[in-house]
Amino acid sequence: MPTQRRMQFVRGNVAWMVGTVLVLALLNALSYELVFVCSLIGFLVVTELTAPFNVTPTWRRRLRWLIAVGLVGFAIIVVRRILEILPPEVIPV
Repeated sequence: MPTQRRMQFVRGNVAWMVGTVLVLALLNALSYELVFVCSLIGFLVVTELTAPFNVTPTWRRRLRWLIAVGLVGFAIIVVRRILEILPPEVIPV
């Protein structure tokens, strides 16, 4: 049973990421940042949709670290985008 749940989680993530790459490629918007952000959103959605109700397996507890790293990466992307938008006079050097 645990292997089946784990494989369901992996298949869901792979399907989301392949779909993300295909849609972004069709829209001519394929970039590392967009793939990362869309994959992170999918990872969070699949994590919540496949979460068990009563017992949390040890492999799911380790996902917290991966989620934390993903959110830090997302914050870095957001800060970089904000700094690109701001005029040079506002940014202290």
